[in-house]
Amino acid sequence: MSARGDELAAGLDRVRERLAGACRDAGRDPAGVALTVVTKFFPASDVRLLAGLGVTEVAENRHQEAQAKREELLDLGLRWHFVGGLQSNKAAALASWADVVQSVDRAKLVAPLARGAEREGREIDVLVQVSLDPPGADQRAGADPEDLPALADAVEAAEGLRLRGLMAVAPNDGDPARAFDLLTGLHARLREQHPRAEELSAGMSGDLEAAVMAGATRVRVGSAILGSRPSVA
Repeated sequence: MSARGDELAAGLDRVRERLAGACRDAGRDPAGVALTVVTKFFPASDVRLLAGLGVTEVAENRHQEAQAKREELLDLGLRWHFVGGLQSNKAAALASWADVVQSVDRAKLVAPLARGAEREGREIDVLVQVSLDPPGADQRAGADPEDLPALADAVEAAEGLRLRGLMAVAPNDGDPARAFDLLTGLHARLREQHPRAEELSAGMSGDLEAAVMAGATRVRVGSAILGSRPSVA
């Protein structure tokens, strides 16, 4: 294996060990926590190496970059996730490559994403992104918790879209465990109305253990596997 392949294998092993340990501490079956490797800004060659190490799901946050990578790597049969901020005028374009969109955080994104899915003849899995930032904080992407029911209903009603669950990012400040506990409660309430929305995507390189303890079914890890982000234009 190449030197880069060795680096990726070592990073992947460390993350898999962390996940296994987190599941032991939480009394959970490791099979219940999926790993999505965030490959944004890294070359397609890295994605190919990761696939050779058993990675089956990868995430991107820029449409053109992701579309090009997917076309180059079609032979690998990977499942592609979009995890970036989404603009309504670009939502339809994601349907050309994304199997999962994890960042639907407002109702105006639903119709264009559904149109794109119809145009491409595909069904897209959707996770609604909710904000865990406290009131008054500089809020990043994510729907306000009180807006979740209407947003989930809109996704559920859209042709070509399948509501699969929730996604969130822990706030920059504060205890991620407390934020993920809030997310767990929001997810439980969502599933009362949408039982098939089983997925809970939470936890990244720095806080995956807290996310697993709170019940995450998917973690999104980039730098802990791939290393520091390369410089981009």
